[in-house]
Amino acid sequence: MRLSLRLRLALGGALAVVLALAIASAALTALFAAHVQRRAEAELSVQLDQVVAALGRDADGRLALQTPPADPRFDQPLSGLYWQIDLGDTLLRSRSLWDYVLPLPPDALPDGHVHVHRLPDQTGGTLLTLERSVTLPPSLGEGRVRAAVALTTTDLDQARSDFLKELLPYNAILAAALIVAGWVQLFFGLRPLSEVGRRVLAVRSGEQRRLGSDFPKEVQPLANEVDALIDAREAELDRARHRAADLAHGFKTPLQALMGEADRLRQTGQTEPAAAIEEIAEAMRRHVDRELTRSRLAGRVVKDKATVAPVVQQIVSVIRRTPTGSAVEWDIVVPDDLQVTLDASDLAEALGALIENASRHATSQVTIRASRRDAAIAIDVQDDGPGISADRIEHLQKRGARADESGHGLGLSISAEIAQAVGGTLSIANAETGLRVTLILPDARAGVPGTRRP
Repeated sequence: MRLSLRLRLALGGALAVVLALAIASAALTALFAAHVQRRAEAELSVQLDQVVAALGRDADGRLALQTPPADPRFDQPLSGLYWQIDLGDTLLRSRSLWDYVLPLPPDALPDGHVHVHRLPDQTGGTLLTLERSVTLPPSLGEGRVRAAVALTTTDLDQARSDFLKELLPYNAILAAALIVAGWVQLFFGLRPLSEVGRRVLAVRSGEQRRLGSDFPKEVQPLANEVDALIDAREAELDRARHRAADLAHGFKTPLQALMGEADRLRQTGQTEPAAAIEEIAEAMRRHVDRELTRSRLAGRVVKDKATVAPVVQQIVSVIRRTPTGSAVEWDIVVPDDLQVTLDASDLAEALGALIENASRHATSQVTIRASRRDAAIAIDVQDDGPGISADRIEHLQKRGARADESGHGLGLSISAEIAQAVGGTLSIANAETGLRVTLILPDARAGVPGTRRP
């Protein structure tokens, strides 16, 4: 299934927003964690200075911390905050270390320099450790000692986790706002494309001739190309109509000459050759009329409306004056409010062929019914004649197909083409008695747009 351009852009934008915020959240969390670690290192550095500054000799002359750091966690076993001083042969530790010794790496430290380590603790966690090498003054023996202060990273990790948890709801709100903003931007940004579709429909229905030149500069080239295509199409259709009309009119003079020749033959008593010539000329005339109808419909936009009832009455009144029309009864039920999207002359031509054909094949009655079906008008023309075989119904609607030896199906073909030109249909079926032909045309009241003949 192909997604619409609007939906694809919206989904792509939403995915980009979510991905960008996820990356931003990870970056902010890492930045916060680094900040927290720097604060912890600064705190440990102060405590390391206090530990080193408190180093002195006790009453027995041994090195010891004369003033232990004030933080009570140093006296609480396994509290997570520890100090340790390596005197070479003596190891001083905070009470919080209990029986654990910080595994300081054997690295060489310049005097006064601080190294930062991450060491394992006795609980399986990690200790952030600051280590400094200090040369003692002469009063303390002038030896070198390694002093270290360590802090468990559990609190640092928890702070980072809490920060991320607090950040997620705000990121979700921001993501929703950005996605909505993206939808709004797409709605207004793609409106010119929707306007192109609306104007194409307006051109198709005949409300306007071209798309126009008031689109944004990114869309205007498309509108210009569509307008140029319409111009080229109309020019080509116009040339084709003129060629077809010229060809059809070119046949009319020879046909008139043939009809005159047939009349002269008839006057001399040669009725059979005259009838044959008249039959051939009549067939050619029907083909010429058909081509003229097609050339008139080609490329035409239908906007006109025609009321069905007066057109039917006009056609029936004419056919009633013919020998076949006066010999049958007419049962007509056509509401006065039915209108179709078709020119009145085209409607008369389409219905005329159907009604004339029904009068010629009816035994005693022709029935005409019209009704509204959804967004269309259905006009049924039925005779009570013998009908036709099922295998010839489709053949009857083909170009030049014959219903019998005395009549041509060409008129039905013309009616079908007129219906198709406005989006309608023509169907033929055997009824209980005779043949029923149904012409379905767009309902003018439903606002069905006109269409162009391809």
